Amino acid sequence: MHVRNNSDVCIWVCGDFNFVQSLDERKGRSGVSRQPEMEVFNKFIHDSFLIDLPICGSLFTWYKGDEKSMSRLDQFLLSDKWCELWPHCIQVAYQRGLSDHVPMMLHVDETNWGPRPLQMLKCWSDLPGYVKFVREKWESVNYEGWGSFVLQQKLKMIKASLKEWHFQHVQNLDGRMKDLKDQIFVLDTKAETIVL
Repeated sequence: MHVRNNSDVCIWVCGDFNFVQSLDERKGRSGVSRQPEMEVFNKFIHDSFLIDLPICGSLFTWYKGDEKSMSRLDQFLLSDKWCELWPHCIQVAYQRGLSDHVPMMLHVDETNWGPRPLQMLKCWSDLPGYVKFVREKWESVNYEGWGSFVLQQKLKMIKASLKEWHFQHVQNLDGRMKDLKDQIFVLDTKAETIVL
């Protein structure tokens, strides 16, 4: 109702809706009719004047542990005004990691939002010497300038130092995690078309 009454406003709704719009968006769930749920979900989308863009990257966004059941539960629904202002939007399903859901992103344009943020895993702090290493690195350098500049420079230095420390102390955990995610992706892609 809100979208219908505010057609001049950019609105997007995203999340795990737990419903699909058609039988093509669900695989492996035989014997259970979800037609009434699909009708209610489609009516909600229609009555709210929302648009479901095509998905790129993967057909499904949720995979059950049995590798037989999969559905497109996660999606972005956009208002007409949003699509008018950003006509080149696409929703992209990325490679699934350890979760049963695929990470989704709405790509709006080619804007460069700057460098990627510093990535740290909480489990690193459990490794012996981590806190001492970070504290010593942080205190080892002093930069001249205003507060934000000093903070930025220290974070850049910590990022580079942590990358090297991480590689030495956890024997390329990122590489091993990427290999596992690649294997999961290959299985997910096969399961979309054949029964494993």
